[in-house]
Amino acid sequence: LHAGADAPTVVVYGHYDVQPVDPLPAWRSPPFEPVMVDGECRARGAIDDKGQTLYQIEAARGLLQSDGRLPVNLKFLIEGEEEVGSPNFEALLVERSAQLACDVVVVSDTGMIAPDVPSICVGMRGLVAFDVVLRTGVIDLHSGSWGGTVPNAAVVAAGIVTALHDADGRVTLPGFYDAVRPLNPAEERSLAAQPFDEELFKTQAGVRYLTGEAGRSPLERTGTRPTAEVVGLTSGYGGAGIKTIVPAVANLKVAFRLVADQQPADVTTAFEQFLREVVPPGVEVTVHREGAVAPALTPVDHPAVGALSRAIEAVWGTVPLFTREGGSGPEEALGRVLQSPVLFLGVGLPDDRIHAPNERMVMAQFWKGLLAAGELLIELGAR
Repeated sequence: LHAGADAPTVVVYGHYDVQPVDPLPAWRSPPFEPVMVDGECRARGAIDDKGQTLYQIEAARGLLQSDGRLPVNLKFLIEGEEEVGSPNFEALLVERSAQLACDVVVVSDTGMIAPDVPSICVGMRGLVAFDVVLRTGVIDLHSGSWGGTVPNAAVVAAGIVTALHDADGRVTLPGFYDAVRPLNPAEERSLAAQPFDEELFKTQAGVRYLTGEAGRSPLERTGTRPTAEVVGLTSGYGGAGIKTIVPAVANLKVAFRLVADQQPADVTTAFEQFLREVVPPGVEVTVHREGAVAPALTPVDHPAVGALSRAIEAVWGTVPLFTREGGSGPEEALGRVLQSPVLFLGVGLPDDRIHAPNERMVMAQFWKGLLAAGELLIELGAR
C-alpha cells in the first residue's frame, strides 16, 4: 500500500481450491505434480485458478523488481471455497470490508476466445441449484402385481424433466425471462465479431448435435442467456440386468444459470411454483436448495474496462472483444460489497480441459497474462 492515498487501490481475487481429479486413470501424469508438455503446464489447477492467480503475483513482483514500487495500492484476496460456491465468502467480505476497501477488483478466473483473438469477459452468470426428492409410495412395488395402477416415481421425474423446457428450448418457469437484461450495442457487435466454428465446437464437446433456446446462437446460449440443466436423475434399479419394480422414490437435480438482472431468490420462488403445477397430487416433494450465486456484469463503457482493454491491446496487439462467460463465481458479491467495478483478466482457452483430466495452462498465454496484468496496474495507476 505504498502508492499513497491519491493512487487507486486494486484488489486481485483468485482461488486455490480445485475440482476433484476423478477419473484418475485418465490423467497422463500425476495431477498434483505439474509437468511441462508441448508448451503447456499440465496439473489440476493449472488454469483454474492457481496458474492465473500466479501471473498476477508475478506481475506485481516484476514491477517491484524493475521500478522499486507499484503504481497502485495492491491487495490479494485468494480463497479456498470457490469450487463449492464460496458459501462463507460474502460474510468474509462484509466482515473485512474496511480492510479490503478498493477502487477496482481484478479477477483472473476467466478465459479468452482464442490465442489470437483476445477478449474481455464482462459478466459471469449466476447459479441456483436444487436437489429434489419425489416419493410416490412407501416402498418399491412388484411391477406385475401393481404396475399400471400405482404412480411410478421415475415417470413423475421424467415428466418434470420434460416440462422444464418448451418445444423451442425455453425454460418454462413462470416469469423466468422477465428480468433478463438485453445486450447493449457494444456487446452485440462483439458477439457478432466472435469467430465460431460449430463443427469444432461439437468436436470439443464430444457431441453430434446442439440443442437450446430457439433463435439464439450457441455463443448466446453459453454466455448471455439463462439456462436450466438437469444435472442428475436417479430412480429405481440401476444395476446389471433388470429388476421388475415400480419405483417409489426418484431424485432430480436441477441447476439454473442466471444472467443480469435475474435474482436467485426469484428463480427459487418460480421453481417451487413450477413444481406445484407439474407434480401430480399425492406425490411427496422435498426440495433442498443447493446454494445461490447472483450474476455479475460490468458495463463495457466503464473507464476501468477501458484501462483493461488498453492493457490487453498493448500485449496482444489487437483490440479485445467483449464476452460473457457461462460459469459462476463470487464476482457479484465482490463488486456489490466492495462497491467497485470488477475487471476480468483471464487467459484460459476453450480447450484447457477445465475440471477435467489433464487440465492445462498454455504457457504462451501465461506469459502474456503476466504482461497484461502488469500493464493493467500501470494503466490504473495513470488515471
